[in-house]
Parts: sequence; structure tokens; C-alpha cells
Amino acid sequence: MIVTTKKLFEAAYGKYAIGAYNINNVEQTMGLFRGCVESEAPFIIQISKGARSYTNKLVLESIIRSVDEIFPDAIFAVHLDHGDEQTCYDCIESGFYSSVMIDASHESFEENIAITKRVVEAAHAKGIVVEAELGQLGGVEEHVSVKESDAKLTDPDQAKEFVDRTGVDSLACAIGTSHGAFKFSGTQGLRFDVLSEIQKRLPGFPLVMHGSSSVPREEVERINKAGGNILGAKGVDDKQFKRAAELGVTKINIDTDGRLVWTRVHREYFIEHPENFDLRPPGIAFMAEYAKFIADKNQKLGSAGQIPDVRKFLK
Repeated sequence: MIVTTKKLFEAAYGKYAIGAYNINNVEQTMGLFRGCVESEAPFIIQISKGARSYTNKLVLESIIRSVDEIFPDAIFAVHLDHGDEQTCYDCIESGFYSSVMIDASHESFEENIAITKRVVEAAHAKGIVVEAELGQLGGVEEHVSVKESDAKLTDPDQAKEFVDRTGVDSLACAIGTSHGAFKFSGTQGLRFDVLSEIQKRLPGFPLVMHGSSSVPREEVERINKAGGNILGAKGVDDKQFKRAAELGVTKINIDTDGRLVWTRVHREYFIEHPENFDLRPPGIAFMAEYAKFIADKNQKLGSAGQIPDVRKFLK
């Protein structure tokens, strides 16, 4: 069942965070639904601009509709991740998305407000909710590329003004995370002090953490053992998710970890089965491993086991 992120955030605020997982194909979609249904967790399907053009946006939408029928107990939102203004309008008009993200964080503060406000007005007219971003995360995510030297944390005072002036429904904050597999070096970590100040200025308002993959060392080591070359990758400690949720983070974006699972499964499979040329056996193995990965993440987020309460909340 597709719902808005706003409803999910109201149910989760201050208690747990909801996993927002990017998908690109049927194998990811099946694994995601299986993992969330098995762990009884609400979730958010994230579709990026790149994912919409990977095959065709209608193909991905059709896959989601079909898998929704296969798993009638699933409760989830369909969300555009890192959209530009025109892509947001396209998704709003499609009638399929329940939530869009406008990312104008690379613009000046005033221009970010102006663009976000236009998208909010268009989305709200259709009953769709909007996420925006203030501050800039380093790293690469689809078409968004920010040098680490250009990354900047969200200013708590600006966050309050931004929300008040745009009418946005949730805010992605830059608190030290970054996109991709190379998030931290040395003792660097999440800036909970900044997050706490933002929550003080926006009590009860849903906040979002992007770039929150944990980049498990075991996954990286297995990929490298199977011929990969991912060196020095380090992500967010998923033991910190609970603390972030207590400080108002209701949505946590996880993409890179899923890509690592895909890479590990396929590299190991073809090393173990060099004679194989059928795409289905490794796809079957991936769906099972991805479902297991998703269920474990939902436990870390605190969203596992929450479906019964969410169902009551939605009535």
C-alpha cells in the first residue's frame, strides 16, 4: 500500500527512523519488499533521476505496482530522490509518486528557497509531500557531485527560516555524512551537536539523513577478495541510527550498501560458477541476500516490527 512520507513520519517521529532504499531494477525491488515484509517494517522506495532513465520510468513504476500486488501487507512511500525542478514536476504530474525531493542545495540560500517554494506549491496542490535539502553533502550521488572541500553543514538558524518560508514537509540536513562509499577518514563522524540545534529550532519537524550507508567492512573485503578494488571505504556506524532518530531524523537514506551487496553477490557467484552464462541464478541469490540485508537494516533503524502500529495509525 502506497502512503505519503508525511504519514510515515508522523508515526515514527522520535521513536525510530524509516529506511529509504534506492532501487533500479526488479531484483532490488523484490528483495526490498521481501526484507521489509519479513521484518514488518514500513519503508520508502527511492527512485533517482538516473533510475528513471536506466530503462524507462514507466518500466520501474510498473514493477513497483506489480510487486505491491504480490506483497499486499507492505506499507511504503514512493519518493523521488535528488530531483531537479523539472523532474519534480514530471513526477508530480505522473500521479504515481507520493513524495518528491527537490535538491537546490547547490544554489544560493535565496534561490534554494524560491525553487523549493515553487515545487511545494505544485506538489501540495496534488496532495504530494516535499523534501528539500539545506547544506551540502560531499561525494557523488547520481548527477549530484560535490567536492569534499565544498561540502558545508546545515546552519540551524537557516534551517528554521528555510522551512518557514518554503512550507516544505521534511528537511535533509548536512551533518557530516557524504554520498558514496568514502564517507569518513580518521575520527571524523556525525555532527549530533548540529542535529540537536536544528531539532531545537524545528521541534517535531521530520529531518532526513542522506549518505547514511555503513559500508560494512566484511562486504568490502569480500568484494576485493573476489577481484574488486574498493580501498579505504568507510561509512556511517549504524549503531548511531537510534540516536539520530531521537533527535528528529525520521528518514535515513541507504543506497551504497545495497550496491555493495549486489557487487559482492555477483562477483562471488561468477568466480564460483565460471561456466554460467544465465543471469537468473545470480539474480535469485541477490534477491535473497538483499532481503536479508534490508531486514537487518530495519532492525538497526528501529522500524522492524512497526507495521501493526503504523496500520493502526493510518486508520
